[in-house]
Amino acid sequence: MAAASPPLLPISSADANPAATRAFLGRLLDSIKRALSGARPWPELIDRSALSRPESLSDATARLRKNLAYFRVNYAAIVALSLAATLLAHPFSLAALLALLAAWCFLYLLRPADAPPLAAFGRTFSDRETLGGLIVASAFVVFLTSVGSLIFSALALGAALVCAHGAFRVPEDLFLDEPASDAGASLNLLSFITTATGGRV
Repeated sequence: MAAASPPLLPISSADANPAATRAFLGRLLDSIKRALSGARPWPELIDRSALSRPESLSDATARLRKNLAYFRVNYAAIVALSLAATLLAHPFSLAALLALLAAWCFLYLLRPADAPPLAAFGRTFSDRETLGGLIVASAFVVFLTSVGSLIFSALALGAALVCAHGAFRVPEDLFLDEPASDAGASLNLLSFITTATGGRV
């Protein structure tokens, strides 16, 4: 009896080790929760009594700089909501991005360093070749389809809302009080990404 031919694509490491996937998702959720814990109260953000027209362009720029430092987490959430709402209104683009994200996770990010090379179409691909293919696929989806224009439009809309609010909201004397913690959070995020990918990025 002839031996069964190997599958074109191997069983993903996430299927072989669901505990690693759960640990990855748990760390990701914890990082998101820690980031959102730094958000300012939303009633403070939308306080209409604190809004006024800036006297000049320099005044608007100064307000925006201070408000960005104070409401940075809230503003990031607004941009993320703008992106999410745009994608939900365009299911095809959302499906394409989810498929791309799944490819990154199962073919690269969640693959352990000692996993066998990816086998497809009668040949094997190294981690470097897999990464190159994912980068090319990402560039195609983002820049050569409508997905890219939707993403950029949503980000532009979110940025416009942030800039308008930051320029019209009168800042108060309680800004820039957590520079050290911000630096620490950035370092923790970079450390998390490096650990989750096995040092490949």
